[in-house]
Amino acid sequence: MKIAGLTPFTTIDYPDHLAAVLFCRGCPWRCGYCHNRSLLEEEGAGDLCWEKVLAFLDSRRGLLDAVVFSGGEPTLQPSLKQAVQSVREKGFLVGLHTAGAFPERLKELLPFLDWVGMDLKAPFPEYERVTGVSGSGEAARQSALLIRESGVAHQFRTTLAPMLLTGGRIESMRRMVEVEWGSDFREQQISHL
Repeated sequence: MKIAGLTPFTTIDYPDHLAAVLFCRGCPWRCGYCHNRSLLEEEGAGDLCWEKVLAFLDSRRGLLDAVVFSGGEPTLQPSLKQAVQSVREKGFLVGLHTAGAFPERLKELLPFLDWVGMDLKAPFPEYERVTGVSGSGEAARQSALLIRESGVAHQFRTTLAPMLLTGGRIESMRRMVEVEWGSDFREQQISHL
């Protein structure tokens, strides 16, 4: 696992649970408003050794409820499934923050997850405009469908980039998630651009 950072305690990254967050390195998309830009590349200095992460988690048994894999895009990591299983074996709930870039890997992970927070970037036909990557909207659409059908607790959320505030985009996304899908939707305002 390529872990670039760790938040030892959070009350906001896994709803209604005390959690730690592991920030995985690498992301195939290049969203202009990315707030974790330092995690985009798959290699970087100062990454945490997986054994040290596990030792930290051992020291937090009974104090934390959950561990959230975030990023970057955690599903880019080939060893994520094994890491998730290791964390579950320690007795923690496991959450995932994803943008849905790799639906096939997400499909393999879902049976081992307790909660998923998926970042929706735009209406699916407009994803390439945000991510800079052809086919990203279809990957995200497939991932969203997998999450909805999985039975795993989840939340769809978005960052209120200026593009979403025009042309009825945010209203369309909210309607899709809340009305058509019957899921929870959360918006987060960008604090910088």
